[in-house]
Amino acid sequence: MGASLSNMGEAVNGSTIGPGLGDIPENCVARVFLHLTPPEICNLARLNRAFRGAASSDAVWETKLPSNYQDLLDFLPPERYQNLSKKDIYALLSRPVPFDDGNKVEVWLDRITGRICMSISAKGMAITGIDDRRYWNWIPTEESRFNVVAYLQQIWWFEVDGMVKFPFPADIYTLTFRLHLGRFYKRLGRRVCSFEHTHGWDVKPVRFEMSTSDGQQATHEFCLDEHGFIDVSGHRKRGSWIEYKVGEFLVNKSGSTTEIRFSMKQIDCTHSKGGLCVDSVFIIPSILKERKR
Repeated sequence: MGASLSNMGEAVNGSTIGPGLGDIPENCVARVFLHLTPPEICNLARLNRAFRGAASSDAVWETKLPSNYQDLLDFLPPERYQNLSKKDIYALLSRPVPFDDGNKVEVWLDRITGRICMSISAKGMAITGIDDRRYWNWIPTEESRFNVVAYLQQIWWFEVDGMVKFPFPADIYTLTFRLHLGRFYKRLGRRVCSFEHTHGWDVKPVRFEMSTSDGQQATHEFCLDEHGFIDVSGHRKRGSWIEYKVGEFLVNKSGSTTEIRFSMKQIDCTHSKGGLCVDSVFIIPSILKERKR
């Protein structure tokens, strides 16, 4: 396709009928690229030399990076990004950037929009009873971006709290908990779930809360175990990873640090509950959540 487009100006017998794509000045192509997404830019870079040059322009990729991309680079060793073009920096930040002790929180850029996303591991949260193996265990798994989840066998006081501070760019963000009812493992190469310890989540709902340093708050309650329930993605609550939306918060101004506190709890001690995997908390621009639907 690229070759045919580049030679649009050539007639069948070798006579020219007008200028082609190869005659468009690189700076004009760059102006068009300002209005395209990174994947679209990379695809058009294959057409010819002018498009390829414009697709590598720092002026183009500067507009695709978030305003605080330097804050993300500061979490990396300088030798990883020094002397990189803006295009290469975008590619670097599109992969998870760890901070806060390395394996507890990750941030990355959405490849299409350049918006900032974040995930906080269960290891980065305060979990009541986590050090008592009668209640909780850490399970290694490839189903988590952090390669480990917290598994609850049984407890009466269920409480998980977390907090993060970060200079989020101006946007609307959605905070969700990623949970899984039942313990999963591999048997003969197949994924199998056990619900031996799963109980108590259909008695009373779990309370999810979120607050920000500028006074925004959100609260939701969900029953984690509703037999036969299927979520909007077609997943049953038992045996599937479910993201529970806690709420949204608005960042009005880029550059300032926002503190977000979040929790989930079911502290009615009249009954025990168990058989739950806690993976992580996601903080994602709300527009990306809507796009995934």
